[in-house]
Amino acid sequence: MTYLEKLLAAQQRNNSWLCIGLDPSPDKMPIMGVWKWDEPILPFNKAIIDATADLVCAYKPNLGFYMQWGAYGVVALERTIAYIPDDIPIILDCKTGDIGHTQAAWAKGLLDQWQVDAVTVNPYVGEDAVRPMIGTRSDKAVYVLARTSSPSAPQFQGDLRAGSGLAADVIRGSQSWPVAGALGYVIGATYPEELCVAREMAPTANFLIPGIGAQGGDLEAAVRYGADALCGPVINSSRSIIYASARLDFADAAREAAMKVRDRINALRVHSAV
Repeated sequence: MTYLEKLLAAQQRNNSWLCIGLDPSPDKMPIMGVWKWDEPILPFNKAIIDATADLVCAYKPNLGFYMQWGAYGVVALERTIAYIPDDIPIILDCKTGDIGHTQAAWAKGLLDQWQVDAVTVNPYVGEDAVRPMIGTRSDKAVYVLARTSSPSAPQFQGDLRAGSGLAADVIRGSQSWPVAGALGYVIGATYPEELCVAREMAPTANFLIPGIGAQGGDLEAAVRYGADALCGPVINSSRSIIYASARLDFADAAREAAMKVRDRINALRVHSAV
């Protein structure tokens, strides 16, 4: 099964374009949860997964949130990846982007050993950052950073509406790279007009769309311009869901928050189809 086939199956099964970011932060996790376990990350993540696995199309752990805990954070990430149900895609947000042999090493660890389905890649070094990842792995995917959701994104990425700048160059140049796996793009919902342009530039690519929720991105634009011919977009929300409550009811609160976002997305899907 290819990555896009797995993603589509999860989207159809759960009627969902929602992806939840599993980003454990010690200053936001429920305080009782932090002190209840010697290693709180895995129990916290397992509770979130158990509460939301029927509401999502993917999970997206961000490597940085595990590195901050040191060695046991990395162990917790590995165990979190193993705990996520096999039929739900896992996108590891690591933003790797190095020369070929280093990227090949990243790929062996992340895609082959940890068996995640997709990773995020920084394309600054060019094609060398992508081909070692999915040049021969037909069942895997990379999401290339194109238009990030960060406030300072225009500083180097330019403006897609003008058709110039790094983001435009990345989308134009990368679509011709010879790869066996799926090549998609990270396009932030915080720049809704540029999301529209990105879809015009890459009509068949799958989009990973961060920036809704805590960052205040445009969910309507994410729904309207996110879908490609095969799949819906992967619309990510992290903090506003997993930290919906700072009390011990955090898992129930996360489920309620996730359901509200999923249902809002689905309502917008119906409206866009009319």
